[in-house]
Amino acid sequence: MSSPAANPLDVHLRLLEKKPLRLKGKADPKLLDLGFDDELVHLNRPLEFDVEAEMVGADLLVRGSIYLPIDCECSRCLKPYVYELELDPWVCHIPLEAEGEKVVLNGDAVDLTPYLREEIVLALPQHPLCENECNGLPGLVKSGEDERSVAQSSGKKPASIWDQLDKLKLR
Repeated sequence: MSSPAANPLDVHLRLLEKKPLRLKGKADPKLLDLGFDDELVHLNRPLEFDVEAEMVGADLLVRGSIYLPIDCECSRCLKPYVYELELDPWVCHIPLEAEGEKVVLNGDAVDLTPYLREEIVLALPQHPLCENECNGLPGLVKSGEDERSVAQSSGKKPASIWDQLDKLKLR
């Protein structure tokens, strides 16, 4: 019977007794277990990390860089593109002997996955765009040198709730 594969994001505290520990490599994005289902954002590529962990008093300090290429589809035109999520520098302070929330140890190892998961979820694009000036779905209308999607070609500003409030007469 083979033992389960070691988590590449585990920091073994016994190895930090004499000197800092460098973790560098790639990890399967499924390891992050982000628990989200998004039609426009897909984690298919490996997470790349290069971090150094050291003990500072009774705490663990981890710093370095995190890189995760994310396959996305533009929310305006549905064109596929790669969003490059980069956390550089990434710094994580983990109190090991603090009162309140305790760090869960797996033997003598601290798993960095929950700390990375939190940072990555906060950095994910909520409305992914292939580029800031994306014109939307194809079906472009040409007017001179300017190209706009059919929805944008009317020349009017989009309707707003504030336009309706401007028409309201209170006196």
